[in-house]
Amino acid sequence: MDNGDFLEQREQSQACLVYAESQQNWAKPIINLITYSFMKPTLFLLAAGMGSRYGGLKQLDGLGPNGETIMDYSIYDAIHAGFGKLVFVIRKDFEADFREKIISKYEGHIPCELVFQSINDLPEGFTCPEGRQKPWGTNHAVMMGAPVINEPFAVINCDDFYGRDSFEVMGKWLSALPAGSKNVYSMVGFRVGNTLSESGTVSRGICETNASRLLTSVVERTKIMRREGEVQYLDDDDKWVSTPETTPVSMNFWGFTPDYFQYSEDYFKFFLSDEKNMTNLKSEFFIPLMVDKLINDGTATCEVLDTTSKWFGVTYPEDRQSVVDKIKALVDAGVYPNKLF
Repeated sequence: MDNGDFLEQREQSQACLVYAESQQNWAKPIINLITYSFMKPTLFLLAAGMGSRYGGLKQLDGLGPNGETIMDYSIYDAIHAGFGKLVFVIRKDFEADFREKIISKYEGHIPCELVFQSINDLPEGFTCPEGRQKPWGTNHAVMMGAPVINEPFAVINCDDFYGRDSFEVMGKWLSALPAGSKNVYSMVGFRVGNTLSESGTVSRGICETNASRLLTSVVERTKIMRREGEVQYLDDDDKWVSTPETTPVSMNFWGFTPDYFQYSEDYFKFFLSDEKNMTNLKSEFFIPLMVDKLINDGTATCEVLDTTSKWFGVTYPEDRQSVVDKIKALVDAGVYPNKLF
């Protein structure tokens, strides 16, 4: 199936969903028929890393009124958005703590699986350089899901609060994929003004798209903040440049089909074959690197999905109380129950 056929079929499916959801109770069977005609997508959660600027295991930091983690809210939103399975990638030495504090919450709510990321998990013919301690990056983590994921899936960070609308947007996109779809991916493009920290600058991948909202490039900007009432970033010449509040940025919320695993396996070998990536003990195989390669060589497309969700997270230690307050406000407003699971 080429991209034109895919886009036409997906738009037809989404149009049916939008129409059905706008009707009264009589339309519920239509919604169910459309929704369950497609395999439920999986949510793949990247939980193997630790924050570089915020000490401790952010994934297990209780921030909700009953000790809920940011990840708990993501999973709650994902379940309500139609995701059918969770897959977590973690460090093996983290397993016991993770099963006790995290996995046990979701029993009876949604199927869960664990996979493990190790710096020694490399293709045949490659060995980990002596002295390397840093994991091989987010796309290496995604590769660990290949044995247990056979359906369309979304990838998220565990320590980012993405918001309900973002999961609904991605869930609908993945659920509307025609059977056997390949080479058509997506990314939730958050509006940059909805992703800033009150405690300092943030790093964001600023996205450029074509007229069809297909991703053409992602430019990493390491210092973005609101200055003088405008969103601005520091460019390569150390000058502050303004950008619209609605500029889409990547928050590492991706949508893929299983063919992505083979592309990643093949390109990871190329990545490791580059001597500078083996001698640099901090080199990483990132998701944007893989996506950019597939876009630029014409293998795949990546649609940027708009969302009204407001991102927040603990980028700096000072952010923690702000996140607690924002979650409490959402609970008080009835967006989330006092106890999720």
